[in-house]
Amino acid sequence: MRALGALVVFIFTLIFAILGGILVAFSFNLYTVENLTYLIGQVLAFPNIHLVIAGLGLFLILASISVAQITFGKMQREKTIAFNNPDGQVTVSLAAIEDFIRRLSLSLAQVKDLRSHVIAGKKGIEINVRVALWADANIPQTTESIQGIIKNRIQEMLGIEDPIVVRVHVGKIIQKEKKRSNKKLAEEPEENIAPFRGNIVYGKD
Repeated sequence: MRALGALVVFIFTLIFAILGGILVAFSFNLYTVENLTYLIGQVLAFPNIHLVIAGLGLFLILASISVAQITFGKMQREKTIAFNNPDGQVTVSLAAIEDFIRRLSLSLAQVKDLRSHVIAGKKGIEINVRVALWADANIPQTTESIQGIIKNRIQEMLGIEDPIVVRVHVGKIIQKEKKRSNKKLAEEPEENIAPFRGNIVYGKD
């Protein structure tokens, strides 16, 4: 299977290299349409060349389909973790694990926000965590606690013995806002103005 994949990659690389060379030659006027037409005519003059070209075209079509299936299957495998139970295979979405880690961070008082990206490979599981911490958090202790909790809980949840690597990146350090006092300032008493009592004296002309 690997040999077939290597052969397909080699053929596609060769074809694209030839096409790229032709385009470069046309752009610098090193090769003309007449030259290309003459070359195609010489090739088509060989006996049974049509069968060879048809076979090559069919091979390229099948190879393209195979490469697409292999690539798509690899992408799907990279998005899940699979393990075998006695009753059959079980797959777990990496998105579900990332959501679990985010919910797990809600129990940590020093963490303001946490986002993770999980990668599953042949060597184990790699978890890249980006966190926003409160300013009063002790960064070495908090990040060590995050790594330990995530690693232990993922191993317990999945029941796997594969190595789990947790990398933490502190993206933000946020200062908590001071709580405003609920006590209201005492309002100053309004000045009571006594009504005017007495006679009004008008000036005389």
